[in-house]
Amino acid sequence: MSLIDFSKSEITFKVVYYGPAMSGKTTNLSWIFRTIPEKVKGQFTSIATETERTLFFDFLPVELGTVKGFKIRLSLYTMPGQELYKLTRKSVLKSVDGIVFVADSNRDRREDNIKNLADMFKNLEDYELPDTPIIYQLNKRDMPAIMPVGELVDDLQLKGKAVYLGIASSGVSVMECLKGITREVVSKI
Repeated sequence: MSLIDFSKSEITFKVVYYGPAMSGKTTNLSWIFRTIPEKVKGQFTSIATETERTLFFDFLPVELGTVKGFKIRLSLYTMPGQELYKLTRKSVLKSVDGIVFVADSNRDRREDNIKNLADMFKNLEDYELPDTPIIYQLNKRDMPAIMPVGELVDDLQLKGKAVYLGIASSGVSVMECLKGITREVVSKI
């Protein structure tokens, strides 16, 4: 649920990057942080392990301008994809306004993608958020052992959904995904 602060004329939307461990969620936020102008971004907070895996979540606040006199802000989050942090993943989705599901295109991550997507939908159902806007980034399209796009789309049942082909480490489709989910969440208000 977006937070509307009438005293500051601000609307803050919560967007969560969801997906399997090591699929590129933090890489997306890192790219956004490095790319957007200083004046519109807040502090990037990341809590990671020694092996660069997100332990709890990443957070990046971003200002986007105004709509009808209200400043629009995004609070961007990622969460750990590891099974061990299943409850953390669920809690990060509380009051979410939009989701970027980051799938790992590597063939050996097929089951992880399917399992994480099912987990995401279960958590949304538990919070009674079935109409949450979701876009999909098929990430790591530069790796040698990737699944064909059609096969990945079929596995994740994404026909007719907003799907972006990405390489987050070099910024491919990162900003397009951010713009896509922003359009979706702002249009709901």
